Amino acid sequence: MQIYTVQAGDTLAGIASRYGTTSQELITANELEAPNDLVVGQAMVIPIIGSFYYVQAGDSLYAIAGRNNLSVAELARINSISPSAVLQPGQRLYLPAKPKRQIESNAYIEPTGNTVSQTLETAARQRAPYLTYLMPFSYRVDREGNLTAPPLNDFATIAQNNNTTLSLAISTIENGQFSAELGTRIVTVTSVQDRLFTNIINTARDVGFREVHFDIEFLPAENREDYNSFLRRAVARLRPEGLRVSTAVAPKTSATQQGQWYEAHDYAAHGEIVDFVILMTYEWGYSGGPPLAVSPLPNVRDVVEYALTEMPADKIVMGQNLYGYDWTLPYEPGGDYAKAVSPQRAIAIARENNAAIQYDTTAQAPFFNYTDADGAQHEVWFEDARSIQAKFDLTKELNLRGIAYWKLGLSFPQNWLLLTDNFIIRKL
Repeated sequence: MQIYTVQAGDTLAGIASRYGTTSQELITANELEAPNDLVVGQAMVIPIIGSFYYVQAGDSLYAIAGRNNLSVAELARINSISPSAVLQPGQRLYLPAKPKRQIESNAYIEPTGNTVSQTLETAARQRAPYLTYLMPFSYRVDREGNLTAPPLNDFATIAQNNNTTLSLAISTIENGQFSAELGTRIVTVTSVQDRLFTNIINTARDVGFREVHFDIEFLPAENREDYNSFLRRAVARLRPEGLRVSTAVAPKTSATQQGQWYEAHDYAAHGEIVDFVILMTYEWGYSGGPPLAVSPLPNVRDVVEYALTEMPADKIVMGQNLYGYDWTLPYEPGGDYAKAVSPQRAIAIARENNAAIQYDTTAQAPFFNYTDADGAQHEVWFEDARSIQAKFDLTKELNLRGIAYWKLGLSFPQNWLLLTDNFIIRKL
């Protein structure tokens, strides 16, 4: 699989010819809405086996082979050149597809209101083949341990038909936001816990859930050990029923990190107790904050590397956003919230406003600026093939268990092509 960044003057036919494919294959792979109007800086996936590399000044066959885990002899043989050949800048070399390893791929899906929209149901059907777990978000727990289900429609059937594990995601959302008081009651009152566990088991049997996921946020720091004890009790009740257990945790970089989002999440304890832990490694750039990459690679790396000091790599699932944000400038604290956009919509906005897409090589994220019809300035940060490949490379480098997406229903076709190009998705 090749990632190509559109340059000024490019045409779809020219790109296809360069890589030995067809315009239609490029349109299909990237779900191009305007194939005759490409955006400068737009990242495209070229659906070929392996990839091509264009020699840069100073490159050697030895260096290129080393970067791609090949021997000089093998790279020379593949490209029908001598192992002692002097490479020329611009020379094209073919690189074979790299071996894949198995990971788990999870995705939240969040119906709103009382129904599942057609967009969400279609997304579940299209993406379930790529997933180990499908996680409808979320069952709401009340202060007595009762559960209120989200609309599920055909999610159970979709999961079953694709050998995807349906996960019962439970949150302490009350009146539209995470409640510290509700969370405290759940993790401290054993009678409420007992009722909750019984309700979980009954719901899992009735619906077909095989995994239980706890997302308890904004707990007071003093409830840290209470949460750990709650998880131990949950595992003791749920595993004998054949249910795996996981948690979502805030993106910490140290055990002493302060703030109500962080302090009650004990990485070491969660890593010991549950089957896996999803790190919420996104929202550095968020709707109420200044324009930033949503999941800048250095920040993500810092969180994962800290997590590795507290739990084994095979317990760590890295969170990944499937969205970006469009900010109206100038940013003012407490002002208008940024608008969430899918990667496909971000490209459309750039095209509609004749804006070239740039790429921040530190954050490993694309962005652009534009002026709307009313004269307002905007800044957009989103995800593309390059940024998601950077996260996949980190997953492989650190040998993580997998990746978890927030959330389905936002169009990003390149992600799914690259996911299967990089990994074999484990089915349970």
